[in-house]
Amino acid sequence: MRAIWKGAVAFGLVNVPVRLYAATGEHEVRLHQVHREDGGRIRYRKVCSLDGEQVEWADIAKGYETEDGELVVLTDEDFDQLPLSTEREIEVLEFVPAEQVDPILLQKTYYLEPDRTAAKPYALLRGALEQTDRVAVVKVAIRQRESMAVLRVRDKVIVLQTLLWPDEVREADFPVLDDDVSVRPQELTMASSLVESLAADFDPSQYEDAYVTALEELIAAKVSSGDTRAPAAPPEEEGSSEGGAEVVDLLAALQRSVDKARAARGEDADEGSAGQGSGSDSGRSSRRTSSTGRGATGGAAKARASTAASSTTKAAAKDAPAKKSATKAAAKKAPAKKAADAEDAAPARRKARSKAS
Repeated sequence: MRAIWKGAVAFGLVNVPVRLYAATGEHEVRLHQVHREDGGRIRYRKVCSLDGEQVEWADIAKGYETEDGELVVLTDEDFDQLPLSTEREIEVLEFVPAEQVDPILLQKTYYLEPDRTAAKPYALLRGALEQTDRVAVVKVAIRQRESMAVLRVRDKVIVLQTLLWPDEVREADFPVLDDDVSVRPQELTMASSLVESLAADFDPSQYEDAYVTALEELIAAKVSSGDTRAPAAPPEEEGSSEGGAEVVDLLAALQRSVDKARAARGEDADEGSAGQGSGSDSGRSSRRTSSTGRGATGGAAKARASTAASSTTKAAAKDAPAKKSATKAAAKKAPAKKAADAEDAAPARRKARSKAS
């Protein structure tokens, strides 16, 4: 067990350092709310009723609404200023007979463990409670709330049971109980006989929660029969989904730019898209093969193929050196045919200059 509170019990001049442990825990099967169709968990978000925006925990404060509809907002700083004189001390107020504490007042039960150095005063308090058959009425502050409580002995442990304040117990207002109801002596005798026939010493271990037991068996049967499903993965956050859409749009824009550049060079845009669809490396390889095949048909075709391969390689990965004239032509987005015609006319111009000289 883990201690949830540390302080001291103070009665008279005796001070007993102790640690507080929860003595009880509800036995229940934890179930989640899920979507019947896909098994997704149902989440609850803290949303402002005015603007509909989700509110972070750090921005949440406590508020009190007055009878005339005004709102008083209380912050953590306001609560820190409130006095809790018994914050780290269990102050014994008086010792009273145990039967005078109405069970309806009893709330949560805690175990008190003494420090090693406080074993003797702890045993002294425990013995005094047992010998006088009384309980100690105390005040204690747990989790920023001051409560009234009693100390009593269970086995060898001093237990602390918090109590409701008197104004927290509701009065029973049932007019029917005020009616004059007559019970015959024979009926009362018969009822008393029934009570005696069912009389026994109380042993809570012989009882069990039949509903929880049946529920656990039902879940185990579904698991053993394979009637389960994998937990549904939550969708991506809005930011990541918007980022994915942006990437898709960027790729589409790049593809349109490539198609437009190919069309300007007189190439088939669909052919280029098909090459890219099989991967960038295979696309570059197929384009190189296609250019080489066209280069065997003649000098002009060879020049055009060389220019197209150079510009395509530069646009795709820039993984091969290109000719200076082809690089300039690709950067200026000049048509490939114009570069090829200029290359074909070069021998004629050199021959004409030779004759003139």
